[in-house]
Formats: sequence, C-alpha cells, structure tokens
Amino acid sequence: MLGINGPEFILLLIIGVLVIGPSRLPEYTQKLANLVKEVRRMASGAREQIKEEVGIDIDEVDWKKYDPRQYDPRRIIKDALLDDDTKPVSAGAPAVAATAAVAATQPKPPARVIERLAEGEAAPFDTEAT
Repeated sequence: MLGINGPEFILLLIIGVLVIGPSRLPEYTQKLANLVKEVRRMASGAREQIKEEVGIDIDEVDWKKYDPRQYDPRRIIKDALLDDDTKPVSAGAPAVAATAAVAATQPKPPARVIERLAEGEAAPFDTEAT
C-alpha cells in the first residue's frame, strides 16, 4: 500500500486524527465511507457495462489463457516457420537453409520490362502536368 507499513500507517492515522480534531472527525469518516461506496458502485457499474457490451461475464473468462508470460517467442517463431506449407527443418540446420526453403516455395516475380527511347527521340512531355 504505497510503501507504507503497519506502524507508519498507524502513526499517520494518529496525526490525521490530531490535525482534523475530534469535532470534525465524524464528518470526515462519513466522507471517507461515501467515497468507498462510490468507488465500489463505479467498479460494479463498469463490470456490468463490460458484460452488456462484450456479452461475457468477467468471472467466467479464463485469464490464464491471455497471460503473455506463458508464450515463448522462440516456439512461436519456430511454429510460424515450420507451417504446413513448408517441410520441417531439423534443429541442427542453419537458419539460411530454412530461409532458402521458404524462398524456394514462393513464386518468382515477373521480370521488369524497361522501355527505352530510340536514339535521338525526345522524351514525352505533358503540358498539363506542369
């Protein structure tokens, strides 16, 4: 709780009671109780709003499934590289072989055709473009 241990909290509570004074203490404790009730009401309202908009109850969600700490990036990359459309590469093979295997399965792009002007021919000029 904000780096405050038990004895420090009690000391702050005693100082607060002395500063506020016994005459205003019931008023401030009532304000604190109202604040706690309001925060609880807002939390339950947010829970209900999520349930209405998403359609699931927060208590029914398996949060362990969404924990990012359970995912191993090496395994994810390995699974992506060894997808069904490529043949598996052994663990001892270098990464270059895996890249070459993936590149060999992809079709090659068509060769680029470059049109050249004839000797002495003027370049086309568009008067509307300038």
